[in-house]
Amino acid sequence: MSGSVSAISSNGTYSFTKPNRDGITLVAGFGVEGDVHAGATVKHRFRMRKDPSQPNLRQVHLMHEELFEEVRAAGFEVGAGQLGENVTTRGLDLLGLPVGARLRLGAEAVVEVTGLRNPCAQIDAFQKGLLKQVAGRDAHGRPVFRAGIMSVVLSGGVVRPGDPITVELPDGPHRPLEIV
Repeated sequence: MSGSVSAISSNGTYSFTKPNRDGITLVAGFGVEGDVHAGATVKHRFRMRKDPSQPNLRQVHLMHEELFEEVRAAGFEVGAGQLGENVTTRGLDLLGLPVGARLRLGAEAVVEVTGLRNPCAQIDAFQKGLLKQVAGRDAHGRPVFRAGIMSVVLSGGVVRPGDPITVELPDGPHRPLEIV
């Protein structure tokens, strides 16, 4: 299983969108160097208010570029970094990966998948009605979240647009992704 990095984004201040970059540096156990969500403990403002000592399972946010094409068909215009992701991917079924899958980004960086991004109301503030495109329910009434996945950095390195992504699945049985 493989894909590629189509865009890289980061922001040193809290904001919903993240500007695109030529590259980012991932730091083991920390996240994206210079990004507001980097750190060993939680950096998401809501989660920090609850318990700032929690481990940061959301160091790197990845989103599949194909989602932008899907929401475009529903009348929304979304580009890389606009939904807050750090790494925009192409050709990889991120949402189908199990917890513990490892993604090699470029030559050195490795992240481990921790779970799904919890889509929040800020998505509707960005574009009214967009939240329903990335969060909903399946035919059985179970929640479906499509706003990307979260990961932690196992091995650091520089990641750039165009870099290959390879996947190493954990030994089974595989656990499906849940909100982190």
